[in-house]
Amino acid sequence: MFPGASADRDRADYVVVGAPLDVSTTFQPGTRFGPDRIRKYARAFDDYDARTDRHFSDLAVHDHGDVRAWDDAAEYLEYLGGVATDAVRDGAVPVLLGGEHTVSVAGVRAVDPDVFVCLDAHLDLREEYDGNELSHATATRRALAVADEAVILGARTGSEAEYDRASEPDVTVVEPEAVADWTPDFEGESVYLSVDIDAADPGFAPGTGTTEPFGLAPREMRGVVRSVAPLADGFDVVEVNDRDDGQAAALAGKLLREFVYASAASPD
Repeated sequence: MFPGASADRDRADYVVVGAPLDVSTTFQPGTRFGPDRIRKYARAFDDYDARTDRHFSDLAVHDHGDVRAWDDAAEYLEYLGGVATDAVRDGAVPVLLGGEHTVSVAGVRAVDPDVFVCLDAHLDLREEYDGNELSHATATRRALAVADEAVILGARTGSEAEYDRASEPDVTVVEPEAVADWTPDFEGESVYLSVDIDAADPGFAPGTGTTEPFGLAPREMRGVVRSVAPLADGFDVVEVNDRDDGQAAALAGKLLREFVYASAASPD
């Protein structure tokens, strides 16, 4: 269980769902261990948040546990999306723990947002990767099949074709240097927020599959999460693996908590 996520399912405002999918990672695999590691390294965090004057364990968070992954990504995403949709129908916010970035597709389908906001080192706008249309390198492209707009924060690499796609009006790319000054402007729109942990510079979060230097600092990522959380109807943190000493998992768990604290503190 994610520490403090002890609310009963029928009274939950936030439903944590582990999604240990690990079938298309293109460099260093291990995202199947992400949900467990995020839970493990969150054990060190205090329950109390001084900024919001709230205890995490009082915020009606429920941990559904993991949805066991299998090799058929399309079938898995359909099932995972059903679990997330159940949370949405019950008036709760789905919070997915990846797993590779492909799991975001299930969350986006469940929430059906107007805007997909993503912290990511990569554009993830490929139509396919090695013939796979559900590769983790296509996550934002697939999200745009549901959302009207995508905002990618911290991106610093992509193919020429991806940058061509990113130049279209429905995509906004905010380079790492500009993230600290970015503010959301989505009045009246539904938002889904995704955090690919590789948005962080690998010096802060080496435990991810495809590291990319010159990335974001944790405080910059926290700023984005805090600013978007009050607008978001769904959230995920993805691409954490087991190839470090817990840095990536600790950051992921802390950003999840920041999301819940900021979301719960916002006026309805």
